[in-house]
Amino acid sequence: MKMRRLLASAMAVLAAGTLGVVLFRTEPATADRRGQDLVVIGHRGASAHRPEHTLLSYEAAIALGADYIEPDLVSTKDHVLVARHENEIGGTTDVEAHREFADRRTTKTIDGRPVTGWFTEDFTLAELKTLRAKERVPDLRPDNAAFDGLAEIPTFEEVVQLAQRHGVGVYPETKHPTYFDSIGLSLEEPLLEVLNKYHVRKAFIQSFETANLRDLRSKSRLPLIQLVTFGGAPYDWVAAGSTRTYDDLVKPEGLREVATYANGIGVDTRRVVPTGPDGKLQAPTTLVDDAHRSRLSVHVWTVRNENSQLPADYRLGNPASPVFSRATGNVMGWLNKLADLGIDGAFCDDPGMCRAVVAQRSLRA
Repeated sequence: MKMRRLLASAMAVLAAGTLGVVLFRTEPATADRRGQDLVVIGHRGASAHRPEHTLLSYEAAIALGADYIEPDLVSTKDHVLVARHENEIGGTTDVEAHREFADRRTTKTIDGRPVTGWFTEDFTLAELKTLRAKERVPDLRPDNAAFDGLAEIPTFEEVVQLAQRHGVGVYPETKHPTYFDSIGLSLEEPLLEVLNKYHVRKAFIQSFETANLRDLRSKSRLPLIQLVTFGGAPYDWVAAGSTRTYDDLVKPEGLREVATYANGIGVDTRRVVPTGPDGKLQAPTTLVDDAHRSRLSVHVWTVRNENSQLPADYRLGNPASPVFSRATGNVMGWLNKLADLGIDGAFCDDPGMCRAVVAQRSLRA
């Protein structure tokens, strides 16, 4: 039975195309995961195949073998959490076509930067439900545009309900928590309210900021993940006038500090294996080993299918081809490289690729 599940998961990848993905309804991937297996995280769902942060995308991720589905969370005007990568929704919905909302377009300062568009916090949930999602990067993923107009913006509660029906976990990220706190729409309380309502035990909570994770540590026993990008600093540090950066967080002393309030780190793959100016991989860093010494798990982001999104070492095909940049590269090779370096999980736009790597490595073990 286990062998059939592993082979079915691998077949899901081989059968997948960008538009007509064959989605095998296998048993939940979490059912027989071993401790050393990678945690397979559907990044914004299965955003390689469906418009991100839609139930269509999350359903595809589950069918392709994700252990966890990842909703980025922002708030509506009436304080309901919804799944969007950003609170500005001009690029991911058809809001611009809704003349009744033309006067909602505005410019705001989000985490110290001016942003112009339409913002979830200026809409009630009922108003947002009249919008429809669209593909965020149609030039890179033109086939996904076939699904434009089909899906609503889901609430976090709807995402949790979907995950529980299929026995997978949720991996929510609080987006811009300092900003949402400043306008009286704190994200953490409604997040925990939904998780507690459904007795969710299979979850990670992640944030690029630190203060809200420290606060969550006192309110929840669920594992927390400190996100670490390749440059800059946590915005709550910036707002407080701190001169420390993410570079400080990934030093051994910084990791020991993170371990006082979090269970792991979620890092840009370049933190594990830097790339040079030519896009090729350089020598790995010691981050994974350093984090493990502080008893922190390491989840990397984001593994994408397209050549333009992969290290040069794993690109496939003729660079002169007009479709080279969006053609699928050696994703499984890249994931195996990261797994060999000891990572514990991966955020993947195509979780089927990661599930196939887990199956492949299990067969070899």
